[in-house]
Amino acid sequence: MARNVLYPLYQLGNPQLRVFRTNFFVQLVRPGTAQPEDTVQFRIPMEMTRVDLKNYLERIYSVPVASVRTRVQHGSNRKRDHRNVRVKKPDYKVAYVQLAHGQTFTFPDLFPERKPSPEGDSVDKDLQQQLLEEQQARQSQDPRRGGVPEWFGL
Repeated sequence: MARNVLYPLYQLGNPQLRVFRTNFFVQLVRPGTAQPEDTVQFRIPMEMTRVDLKNYLERIYSVPVASVRTRVQHGSNRKRDHRNVRVKKPDYKVAYVQLAHGQTFTFPDLFPERKPSPEGDSVDKDLQQQLLEEQQARQSQDPRRGGVPEWFGL
């Protein structure tokens, strides 16, 4: 007995190259402890495997990957809500990706320390002095009120 199976219509050039968006979100994480220069740390979903991550990085970002190590970080359940019931933070997976031979990665310095310029210093001091004078003028008492506080008014 044959079933009616619907096959996709043949199109010239089948199978076509298709690009699918992934169902995963991968976060690059600044490591808490010092890592070797060829190791990058990611936070990945629990369903993602090390093979998925390796294919993800090699195919989408063209990053040569030597090996991937993963661990599961359990979320804490010390916090309590308004009914004194424990609230558990979700678990997540941490992946350590070792790049191929000769590849290095250093986490970018997103917020570098600003070095004050010599002319900018005087402008900052002038602005700070002006703001200080305005604040003192607002706080000084009005001599016409004769010592009566401002909050007491008619």
